[in-house]
Amino acid sequence: MNVTDWLSALHHEAQNRAYIGRLIVLDYSVSLLKVRLYITADLFVQVYRNDRFDTTNLVLMHNEQRLYARDQLAGAWHRHTPAAPESHDTGAEGRRPVSLGEFLDEVEDVLAALGLP
Repeated sequence: MNVTDWLSALHHEAQNRAYIGRLIVLDYSVSLLKVRLYITADLFVQVYRNDRFDTTNLVLMHNEQRLYARDQLAGAWHRHTPAAPESHDTGAEGRRPVSLGEFLDEVEDVLAALGLP
């Protein structure tokens, strides 16, 4: 997906997930996109896509700390689990590409497990 597709998917997901309060586009160009989906003032999902470098970063942030993430760098995926958000999971599950919808489903699971709204 390119940045235009990502932006469209972000708007769709924000409209269809009741816990997302607002979508804020931080940066947008022909090849770059940075968006935040706010759940609360200090709890949000940030999505970054750079088509030129084939990079995607999907991260759940709370109080300026990463809780969970999936990153794609030059086509290769890894994830940051809730148990070890600073480490790279490069196992089979960590390397699995995910859609925005799949990532947000995972976010919902993480939020439920942590007792966050």
